Amino acid sequence: MLIKQSDEIQSSEITPEDLYWNRRKFISTSVAAGTGIAVGSLLPFGNAIAKPSNDWQPKNPSKYNTTEELTPFKDVTTYNNFYEFGVDKDEPAQNASSLRTKPWSVVVEGAVKKPATYHLEDLLKGITLEDRIYRHRCVEAWSMVIPWLGFPLSSLIKRFEPTSKAKYIAFETLYAPEQMPGQNRSVLKWPYTEGLRLDEAMNPLAIFATGLYGQTLPNQNGAPFRLVVPWKYGFKGIKSIVKIKFVESQPPTAWNLQAPSEYGFYSNVNPEVDHPRWTQAKERRIGDFFKRKTLPFNGYADQVQSMYSGMDLKKNF
Repeated sequence: MLIKQSDEIQSSEITPEDLYWNRRKFISTSVAAGTGIAVGSLLPFGNAIAKPSNDWQPKNPSKYNTTEELTPFKDVTTYNNFYEFGVDKDEPAQNASSLRTKPWSVVVEGAVKKPATYHLEDLLKGITLEDRIYRHRCVEAWSMVIPWLGFPLSSLIKRFEPTSKAKYIAFETLYAPEQMPGQNRSVLKWPYTEGLRLDEAMNPLAIFATGLYGQTLPNQNGAPFRLVVPWKYGFKGIKSIVKIKFVESQPPTAWNLQAPSEYGFYSNVNPEVDHPRWTQAKERRIGDFFKRKTLPFNGYADQVQSMYSGMDLKKNF
């Protein structure tokens, strides 16, 4: 594999679609759903993840679950976008063991009545996890079905008591180049940042995930906890979160800063809005040979489209 020697990578050179489909052969075997467990058993967070058995079923399923065939555990944990550990899909799994996930603290600040620095164990006390089986659509025209262990983002938002000035939520990933070797390259403006409108964050589909397939979240998937927003493209699901800030104005986000003509703030899955370098009308599910039609809002239109009533979703992409 050839690697650029320069630290600078132009947005037009970042992982073209045709490279994705030549990098590996996809596995088509199926795996049953993950087993739900309590938050306490997910702590302390660790790096070792055992492959789940094929007969697992959700113990605490969510009413929002898709019934589609799951993406195999091996693909979910070895085919990842996490540029902090490398730009190739296999690099996060190879390099993420250097991430130290315990102890872990999260700073909550901005327009809230309860700003503080919280130890993650304390932040998650009393939280009940659900098995949230969601479709995931990446902007590069591939998709997965992943059984997350998670809880509604809204449950933490209510705990922090946002003020009337809180219109958006900004998230920030850990910045630690000694642990995250990809941060030594200027592929993106580090640390990685993302954001949601407050009503989007309060939607019951939006979750914080602490695990997948009934197990502790692997480092390469965003340990120790990450955002999952299933009606948006995958890069909105910021990983390894260390800061949550409630703000009045739309916050800057990493990919929108990198390439504003390609990655909008809203990033709702919209088959009618093409990426400048490829179509978004179809997607390839990991493990499938043929592509399928991309669904508006990734198939979650009934639950989320009312939030965008009156908006031009081609302009606000």
